[in-house]
Amino acid sequence: MKRITDIHELRRVQLGILDDIHDFCTEHGIRYFLSCGTLIGAVRHKGYIPWDDDLDLYMPREDYERFIREFESASGHCRVLDPKREKRYFYTFAKVVDTRTLLVETETEGYRIGVYVDVFPVDYVTDDIRERRRVFRRKRLLYKIRRCKISQKNYLKSALAYWCYRLLPVSVSTLDRMIERMVVLHEPTFTVANMTEAGPGIDGCLPAKDIEDSVDILFEGKMYKTMIGYADYLKRTYGDYMTLPPVEKRVTHSFEAYWL
Repeated sequence: MKRITDIHELRRVQLGILDDIHDFCTEHGIRYFLSCGTLIGAVRHKGYIPWDDDLDLYMPREDYERFIREFESASGHCRVLDPKREKRYFYTFAKVVDTRTLLVETETEGYRIGVYVDVFPVDYVTDDIRERRRVFRRKRLLYKIRRCKISQKNYLKSALAYWCYRLLPVSVSTLDRMIERMVVLHEPTFTVANMTEAGPGIDGCLPAKDIEDSVDILFEGKMYKTMIGYADYLKRTYGDYMTLPPVEKRVTHSFEAYWL
């Protein structure tokens, strides 16, 4: 194996994955949006945030489920990791990986994964603020329990809490069903959010109208798609997103990437 040490080489692999996703979604009428730090980079830098090393996409739940079922890679190098089908898969959202690569990261120890692009579903959220707070508290707890069940690492501050969660007589598949019943609302509301473990807090919920349509946005010299209400989304989720964070917060992810 040959290690990928140049961030620009890593980004070229990620952009190849993004191009596969973009081409497939465009051809099949599936909505996707640049999101998270990727969208900040597009707005503020017309590309990657200078120290960033990953790509994030949002898809409305209906489009997300269809994408997972139907995606075919035009390049032949990419495949979808479906949380419902992958055993010992750490995450509750999909990733599209380049099968020619290997990614070694602490979180996925014991699970083989390649260089990837994250694909997050966006779900309807109750418009009742009190109920929304309850849902967010409960999902945070269930995600903690699930994380302890799958990972050998203790990500909690308390060893007691870690082992209590790890030894609870409930399976990961049962936890996944509980989480899905809680976060996947089939009746439309006026509010949506990324309800996965990597999603923002309750302040990151946004009006459903923000994702009703897409607009073109420049990223690394090419036009991709993002949500029509992207400025509202970024402000709600990140506050003053146009101001650079202090140097100590300009961090990259902790992983090693290789060509197989």
